[in-house]
Amino acid sequence: MKRNLVVILLLISLGAFSQEAKTSPYKAGEWLRYKMSYSGFLKAGEAVLTLEEKELDGKTVFYAKGFGKTSTFIGWFFKVRDTYESYFDKENNNPYLFKRDVYEGGYTIKRDTKFDQTKKIATIEDHKQKTKKEVEFNNVQDMISAFYYLRNVQTDTLKVGDEIGLNMFFDSKTFPFRLKLLGREILKTKFGKINTLKFRPLVEAGRVFKENESVTIWVTNDGNKIPIKLQASLAVGSLRAELKAFKGLANSFEIIFD
Repeated sequence: MKRNLVVILLLISLGAFSQEAKTSPYKAGEWLRYKMSYSGFLKAGEAVLTLEEKELDGKTVFYAKGFGKTSTFIGWFFKVRDTYESYFDKENNNPYLFKRDVYEGGYTIKRDTKFDQTKKIATIEDHKQKTKKEVEFNNVQDMISAFYYLRNVQTDTLKVGDEIGLNMFFDSKTFPFRLKLLGREILKTKFGKINTLKFRPLVEAGRVFKENESVTIWVTNDGNKIPIKLQASLAVGSLRAELKAFKGLANSFEIIFD
């Protein structure tokens, strides 16, 4: 299985785009919960993503938190408790502070990244290693702010084969990330039939983006643009993540009634 269920979920989040530029696709109070299953039947874990408003250095910003954990059964073999937090600008989505607190089968990370958007310097403080370093950056998102950044990108004019992307800052480095539109699909879910956008992540190998054919992402094709399903083929079996519950959406959750 994948080591990091939260990272997988956050990759799902990168598929979210807004169709209406004038209407915000999210607001403070949004809450999303996902269930994860292995090979379609074994519960692997769950993840929750929340959005609030908070004060940071005298400025009102968005504060998003992602938390993921393995199920009790999977936890007997490989326990995961991961928390990701992001403070980002309400207007332009620029990240100010990204916090990562990871426990994965005994492996731990506790690291904060502070983004100086004026000097374009990121300060990475590793609490476990007791180190601090500075790295230059330009036009980046952290793993959580990327979710909300891409939800503001228009999709109504996208054609099959089109790609959308960003630069993501993670562990002191900048990584290009792209999503390729595979098509539009009516998806059967626990909530009913939903109009979705179907994407595939593209990862960079050298200077060429190559398709990761094992991962497919479905995103609601409405004003919210929230990821509703992910399917990933593994060396043994498959991993699926599906939206289980939600509240506090900025726009109506559109269901197709026959």
